[in-house]
Amino acid sequence: MSENNHSDHGNVLGRQTDYIGTYTASLLCPIPRQNSREALALEADRLPFSGVDLWTGYELSWLNPKGKPIVAVAEFSVPAESPNIIESKSFKLYLNSFNQSVFASNKEVAETMRRDLSTAAGAPVQVSVHSLQDTGGFQVSEFDGVLIDNIDVEIDCYTPQSSLLCLDDSEEMVEETLYSDLLKSNCPVTSQPDWASVYVRYSGPKINRAGLLKYIVSFRSHQDFHEHCVERMFLDILQQCQPESLTVYARYTRRGGLDINPYRTNGDTVSPLGCRLVRQ
Repeated sequence: MSENNHSDHGNVLGRQTDYIGTYTASLLCPIPRQNSREALALEADRLPFSGVDLWTGYELSWLNPKGKPIVAVAEFSVPAESPNIIESKSFKLYLNSFNQSVFASNKEVAETMRRDLSTAAGAPVQVSVHSLQDTGGFQVSEFDGVLIDNIDVEIDCYTPQSSLLCLDDSEEMVEETLYSDLLKSNCPVTSQPDWASVYVRYSGPKINRAGLLKYIVSFRSHQDFHEHCVERMFLDILQQCQPESLTVYARYTRRGGLDINPYRTNGDTVSPLGCRLVRQ
């Protein structure tokens, strides 16, 4: 089995890559979060939010000791305070490297992944591996809250513009959850589109819903990783609308058998919803 060695990751990103079928931990590519957080004036030890990046791996398989294939679904939880994100193509290549390797049990697979992913992320990563008969929680659902996509607005801005965010004229104090299925951003490595649904739960002065919708759509031509798009949304809403509490949670459409679901909050004490949306 391969040792963790992250020195050559740049050789696989954005290029045609052979799929390695035997377990290779060194395929994982960590990318420092601070690269993007510096542009948001965020300091690693003074983050205005907590949260996790929830990943679901739908294409996971390995061989049991008799050489029989086992298939499973895995869930991963990477803490937002970890110094690194894990680049999604490298994550996919890593998961595929299990295909022709022998593991004794789901537990051994989970423990192997927990060790490798924690090393790459620079912080403890939680991993759970489920048989296909143990996936009752993966049923398709939808966000709770008010869908804002039916608001009739004129939009001509497709790069993030925080000035689109504003408060409602009513000056009402509220506690509500708003969501949209119209979030799209673009991968900074491959330029491929990343599609998502996003919800904003907050308490405080009422946010203008049309402005929020236009702001969400303004990410349509923006290139950045899923995690950093959500952090930018969180900060812009926090600064422009000054809610008393705020949660921003995006669930991105899966690509290559992986979905990524960043969750950032300064108020919630409960875990993020483990829902699976229709495009996932």
